Amino acid sequence: MNRPCHWSIVFLLVPPLSAQSQTLEVTLENGKQDFAASPIRVPLQWPKDWRQDPLVFVKSDGDQNHFAMLTEPNFVTDKIKADEGKVRKDIVLTSALKAGERMRISIAAPKGKLNDPVGPQILTRGPWCRWEDHPNDFLDLVVVSENGQKTAPVMRYMYKTYDNSAATARNKTYKVFHHLFDPSGNGKIITNGGHTDEFKNEKDLLYPHHRGLMFAFNKCQYDGKSVDTWHCTNGAHISHQKTIFQTDGITSGTLMAEHRVLLTWHGPKDEVFAEEERQMTAHIIPSGEFAVIKPPGTLIEFATRLTPKVAKLRLDGDPQHSGFQFRAHNDVAKKSAKETYYLRPDGKGKPGATRNWAPKKGGPTNLPWDVMSFVLDGKRYSVAYIDHPSNPGEKRYSERDYGRFGCYFEADLTPERPLILNHRVWLQEGEMTEAQVEALRRAFVDPPKVMVK
Repeated sequence: MNRPCHWSIVFLLVPPLSAQSQTLEVTLENGKQDFAASPIRVPLQWPKDWRQDPLVFVKSDGDQNHFAMLTEPNFVTDKIKADEGKVRKDIVLTSALKAGERMRISIAAPKGKLNDPVGPQILTRGPWCRWEDHPNDFLDLVVVSENGQKTAPVMRYMYKTYDNSAATARNKTYKVFHHLFDPSGNGKIITNGGHTDEFKNEKDLLYPHHRGLMFAFNKCQYDGKSVDTWHCTNGAHISHQKTIFQTDGITSGTLMAEHRVLLTWHGPKDEVFAEEERQMTAHIIPSGEFAVIKPPGTLIEFATRLTPKVAKLRLDGDPQHSGFQFRAHNDVAKKSAKETYYLRPDGKGKPGATRNWAPKKGGPTNLPWDVMSFVLDGKRYSVAYIDHPSNPGEKRYSERDYGRFGCYFEADLTPERPLILNHRVWLQEGEMTEAQVEALRRAFVDPPKVMVK
């Protein structure tokens, strides 16, 4: 039986390994409920003299070889330090397990010397993904066909340098965000870009301060000041500084890529009051020409570490203009808002009906997940927004029929106590069921245990 390969987060380390073996054994042990094919992240101590190509080989209980990804630690696993002679790496793989099932996996580094190039045979086994940069503008994650000619865009990072020379330039550059594309591979952007989108009349842009997948707060309070990084008024803005790392490749059944970027949060007179490391990981299930498995969809892991550059920083705001949020394409607001509905843990809502937390009335808080289903150009999509229980504070949710939803919280930060936040977003064509979303949630918050031998 061939198993797909995905990933999750654990804290067991590899004991010292000989340079000759270049193989390690991992056992996955599932809990009391079935584990849907989803990412599993394993922290490793990887010998420095082993090859460190992003593609490694995985074999499970007699199955054929699959590919897995060797990547950098994330905000949870980077707390684990490497021993002498080792470097810290994470391996990300995919597996579906029945309740109580155990599965043994062998992980092998590619053959050859440390700096040997990757053999072309690895890249002819099927489609793969790669990052394509358009310097000082945007960075695209694309799926590439076997012949290396055709590409299907998946995600776009908008990072153009902040430009305050004119209002039109500033509106395009005052914050960074990520776009998502139709998971069928047709190249259509399904998220909102605000002023970065093409438009003839600015009045056609509805709520342009909500953009794609974005993270900000409209009340960042420090040193007696209150700074709005959501609307980015009075000189406030969020700027890209550099890419810390990026990886891309292929696994059996899915494609995977991730990048981590360093951002700065600015207040009046361009002062920097916080630094943010934002990491986006995409697990891609293509369809059509790029089919690997079905149904098509894109799983995004959003993670961030926000560190104050001031003594104390308070994050506050409201559920419409703070936190991590998703905003659908502007045409949803203009043409099809009344076809939008929400699927929540207590059932499916009516088209056009939304729920919003308010200070005096209360409202939805601490939801394990929320799903928005919307129509764009006559096609229905569903987006699942999944919270991790380790995220801080009371999570206060907001929904809008025009395609914007997510949650915010209040938090007090210091340089020694930064914010770490984790969410997952799943995008697919068509409608979702509660069982589907719950399976995605369990895979995120209760992954299999991992033992490394």
